[in-house]
Amino acid sequence: MYINSFLDYLLLERNYSSHTVKAYQTDLLAFKNFCVESFDISSLDEVHYNMIRNWIVSLVNQGVSNRTVNRKVSSLKTFYKYLQEIEVITINPLAKHKSLKIKKEPQIPFSFQEVEQVLRNLNEEDFDSLRDKLLIDLLFSTGMRRIELINLKETDIKLHSRTAKVLGKRNKERLVPLLPETIKVFNKYLGEKSKLGFDKEYLFVTSKGNKLYETLVYRIINSYFSKVSVKVKCSPHILRHTFATELLKKGADLNSVKELLGHSSLASTQVYTHNNLEQLKQVFNNAHPRSPKKG
Repeated sequence: MYINSFLDYLLLERNYSSHTVKAYQTDLLAFKNFCVESFDISSLDEVHYNMIRNWIVSLVNQGVSNRTVNRKVSSLKTFYKYLQEIEVITINPLAKHKSLKIKKEPQIPFSFQEVEQVLRNLNEEDFDSLRDKLLIDLLFSTGMRRIELINLKETDIKLHSRTAKVLGKRNKERLVPLLPETIKVFNKYLGEKSKLGFDKEYLFVTSKGNKLYETLVYRIINSYFSKVSVKVKCSPHILRHTFATELLKKGADLNSVKELLGHSSLASTQVYTHNNLEQLKQVFNNAHPRSPKKG
């Protein structure tokens, strides 16, 4: 009860993407099943915090990471906030809940040389290699998210203005510039895709002509970069991280990078600045009037 109306609320009123709404649905149904099996309660508006705590403990015991547990609990918290707003409940059972501690793992970007090596080694002799080259090129040169890349349509690429229209979180659109080299690969890829008679709606498709999916994008990135990099994590997000880091290293201002990444707040962008600490120190030492100058 109330789950469907909550999902409609997220989709229609909050403009959440269908992908995000699906994740909320999965979390809520999993919690509901737990309540039915453990407490014989199917109505989530009757739940109290101890039940949620038992669910959290069960997830941890199953080996679910603290980060994932926090995300699932966040789904519940949003749901109960919604029930408060429509006056089904008066107190959010998660109002005083504290998130589980997460060990921060450093997000180490690829070096520019590693990205260039991957792109240089990719031949353009068949459909898969052309697709993979364009995919890697776009992720690195625009910083777009994996799901944004998957949902790109052919019509989103504007050749005359060398831009791509990206649909971000909460269905917020933004335009990102494209490099001339990216346009060249795009045209070659599109020609090969047309020869194979694949559907023209979505830009990226599998070798069978179906829309690309998230795990395949991860496998593509991991397969190429694990050969040239010793980084522990070789994922699409690391390419996004590399994009932001390289721009900041070259002097791009934080607000511009924020807009290019599609972040809603500057705080989200600031996580990329730690890699620039040494460069910032150098700028500080060179510019500050009290800093000793070399003769």
